[in-house]
Amino acid sequence: MIDLSNIKAPGWQRLVLELSSPASDDRQYLARLVASLGQVSAARQAVFFHVPRSTDEAASPMIEARALMLWPAGTGASAGSVSLEPAAGTIEHELEARSAARTAANTRNVGVFGLDREDGLYDGGQGKGYLIAVPVFDGLPQQAGNPELRGVVTLFLDQRSRQAVQATLAIVELVAGYVYTHALGQLLNKSRQASAALDLATRLIASINGANSFKGAAIQLVNDLARQVAAERVALGWISGGKRPRGSIRSRVIALSDTEHMDRRMAMAQKIEAAMDECLDQEQAILYPAPPTQGDQADYVLSQAIVHSHRELAARDATAKVASIPVRAEGRVVGVVTIEATSVGHIDVGSIELLQATLDLVGPVLEIRRSDDRNLALRTYDWGLKTAGWLVGPKNTLSKVVGLVVFVALMLAIFVKVPYRVGSPMTIDPRHPRNISMPFDGVIESLGEGVDAGASVKTGQLLVQLDTTDLRLRALDTESEILQYQKQADEARKKPDGQSETQQYEARVRQAEAKLALLRTRIEQATITSPIDGTIIAGDLKDKVKAAVELGTPLMRVADVRDMLVIAQVDDRDIRFLKPGTTGQVTLKAEPAREYAFTVETIVPLSQAKEGRNVFEIRCTLHNPPGYLRPGMEGRAKFDIDKRSVASIASRRIVDVARLWIWW
Repeated sequence: MIDLSNIKAPGWQRLVLELSSPASDDRQYLARLVASLGQVSAARQAVFFHVPRSTDEAASPMIEARALMLWPAGTGASAGSVSLEPAAGTIEHELEARSAARTAANTRNVGVFGLDREDGLYDGGQGKGYLIAVPVFDGLPQQAGNPELRGVVTLFLDQRSRQAVQATLAIVELVAGYVYTHALGQLLNKSRQASAALDLATRLIASINGANSFKGAAIQLVNDLARQVAAERVALGWISGGKRPRGSIRSRVIALSDTEHMDRRMAMAQKIEAAMDECLDQEQAILYPAPPTQGDQADYVLSQAIVHSHRELAARDATAKVASIPVRAEGRVVGVVTIEATSVGHIDVGSIELLQATLDLVGPVLEIRRSDDRNLALRTYDWGLKTAGWLVGPKNTLSKVVGLVVFVALMLAIFVKVPYRVGSPMTIDPRHPRNISMPFDGVIESLGEGVDAGASVKTGQLLVQLDTTDLRLRALDTESEILQYQKQADEARKKPDGQSETQQYEARVRQAEAKLALLRTRIEQATITSPIDGTIIAGDLKDKVKAAVELGTPLMRVADVRDMLVIAQVDDRDIRFLKPGTTGQVTLKAEPAREYAFTVETIVPLSQAKEGRNVFEIRCTLHNPPGYLRPGMEGRAKFDIDKRSVASIASRRIVDVARLWIWW
């Protein structure tokens, strides 16, 4: 028996271990796959091409394949290294390689192409070599439908026999199948992360739901997170209403782990808020120190983030780690969680992904708690913005709504015509009021029965009885004087020279008779009666009975309240629109909910100065007046002019003033 133990294995165990080990991202695993395909096929060069997808079969041959990876990397590079974005001229047989990649992408099958002739496959002859094009798919093979094509790996082989090419092709297809192992591992990692995030989010939601307020829920959240990740400090910042005003600190620290009261004026709080703003500006998680771009702990997105404020926050300790993770709800960032930890804390790329998934579940719950703590007016405002967002879109909703409302209002004001009405204050007055005054200086003896303000009276009904005692005594005295003067005139008439004396006594008789007639007239006037059927609308004389009253003093006012007028005081700037017959409506202060129609009867052609403006008195007939109408009631009168646009009505005063200024 011959001992053949010194025969070396081709390193399949190492290859399987490398292709089965997890990778931080797809880019890193594709680099491993390209290097492994190049090594197992003993190729001179392996290139990974990205072939854009096209639904047009006629145009698909014209799609340009783009080289993303090249193995080996070049001189001086370690074995198995792959260069990204290879430079032009470094790919051997580049045109043939691109053509092979396009063909494999269209057929979605592995292809072998000879470089010496178009049909030189498996001919066993001598030539320049072969190109093997291997399509690389994304996803799992058991998924329904055609899996998405990630790219094509082309392998440039030296000239070899047909049997060797067949063996190489089998090995290449076997190694290319390991891409599904990576997809399965990625799916498993996502499932584990989702399960862990769901478990952590469940515990956090259960704890914050036990709090009585949003403030308590925020404190409970940061305390639980600090224990979960062994962090030194966890802070939660919130944005009021999800809006971020420009030019100011947009996030506000509302909770700090193991701290009940915090002063935002502290330098530490301001640094935390600056780090939160940095996260808000980029709308992504931030980790400091930033992870590398390659390796097991690589993360391209986190490595490219701006970390100036996070660096300042971590400057106190060389071993400090700072991470900021956005809190999202309803598709927008509503807050930020900033975590500070030392080397003991579990802050790495994996924990960032876990915390981001967790906070995406916790964020909507926190937003609901915050909304529940707000007053009804603010909640109504947010509901209105959300409702309006369905109409105008979720971004800049308030500005869009305001602009839309202004535009619609402007169009309505310009093109829609409404009745134009001139307004003025008005009062209700009787058409023919009668004023009763004192006929002479005298004393009020008594009032008529039932005579009082507001009482109805008939024509000739006694209103006021004046005291006539003095008038009657003076009338008797005057009558005696008349008799005396008549006797003296008769005696003078009997004398021969008594003609002149007779004339004197006769003149005195006439004078006394006139005085007596005046006294009798005043006695008749002492009985004051109602001149018309109506109502006493003014005059309460109960306190003036037996009191002396001077001549001309108003006693009562009687009017027929069934026939009333609307007396409007119209500004002289609006008088040109009115004429007899103009209609309108009046609203009384006693019943502002109802309107009563009227028609202009008379325009008094004399202006009056009233309250610093010139007004004209307009007398109008009221149609179907209410039963409670009383003289002196006030209200507002509106005169119907014509139909005009709202813009014309609103700008009429301004236009009139401008015309006066221009004319002056």
